[in-house]
Amino acid sequence: MPSNASGYRVGVDLRETWWIGDVEVPTRVVLAPMAGVSVQAFRRQGRRFGAGLVCSEMVSCAGIEHRNEKTLGYLRVASDEHPLAIQIFGSEPRAMAEAARLVEAAGADLVDMNFGCPVRKVTKTGAGAHLLEDAELACSITEAVAAAVSVPVSVKMRRGVENGARRCLELGPKLVEAGASVLTLHPRSAQQMYTGYADHTLTAELVSLVDVPVVASGDITSHAKAQAVLDATGAAAVMVGRAAQGNPWAVHEIVCGDATRPSREEVAAELIHFIRETVRELGERRASGFLKKFYAWYLGHGRFPKPFKNELVQLHSTEEVVTRLLAAAPGAAALVGELEANVPESEVLLDGMPISIYGGG
Repeated sequence: MPSNASGYRVGVDLRETWWIGDVEVPTRVVLAPMAGVSVQAFRRQGRRFGAGLVCSEMVSCAGIEHRNEKTLGYLRVASDEHPLAIQIFGSEPRAMAEAARLVEAAGADLVDMNFGCPVRKVTKTGAGAHLLEDAELACSITEAVAAAVSVPVSVKMRRGVENGARRCLELGPKLVEAGASVLTLHPRSAQQMYTGYADHTLTAELVSLVDVPVVASGDITSHAKAQAVLDATGAAAVMVGRAAQGNPWAVHEIVCGDATRPSREEVAAELIHFIRETVRELGERRASGFLKKFYAWYLGHGRFPKPFKNELVQLHSTEEVVTRLLAAAPGAAALVGELEANVPESEVLLDGMPISIYGGG
């Protein structure tokens, strides 16, 4: 395969298998861990549409340690999610190690650690992006977690806290030395949040500094962009986040380059299936509010008129939403039946886990 001027091979096939330790990942696309988004239904859908690795939203190690019922609900694992990374966050090595053990016992294929979240309620506890400024603590946490589990450990980080920071390049090699098997870099600063652009020249620099796979995160919105980032950086894979919200077809396009536009019936069917799976996971009360943002994501892109989305948001129950979607796209019913016929049971591997397996109510 040809290489670019930096020596990286050009034209990596995003459908190609790669490895994190002894975990085989079937495509070069990773579905990002997103708070308030990456529920089990979202992850399972991502795998169906071609994501090679899917990630849970970040789970508080304190919540795990205190056996908080809602927190432990994030540890449900379904057989069609693998390979799956469950992401944890915290600032105390012992607690993070204990959380990692439970994550492994729950069935995760990787333990992922969040060293990049810019949200104040996370950083003020010493977790998330705060750890970019405390290399000693970040390495202590990584070492403790890597020693606690037999599965690979990954770390997701940003470039640094302040704009223009290059802390990721100082910290990355130290994290690998401490036991990280893969690094994910979102090369925006914590200050930027999601503004501006992701500077993947930093990703290329990080790749040159470490001997483990690096996942490039940030602004991956198309097959062409994913290919360009892989070619320019030498990263092992790309991570897709906001582009996949309510749009699993974007995941398929990024993996395969096939930009076929879904029909209304396909959109309605995927949304109905997503609604029902989310209700099964969260319970009607929690799911009803959680799902409202997804209606705009699914029905946008010119797929349905805007007033229709506004109508769905006003409905009081998820079954009313399903009824309205089926009325708008009757052909979706058969597609929903096919999707539901292929759903395996969840694997709940922790005996006596104090969670409501069929929904949080």
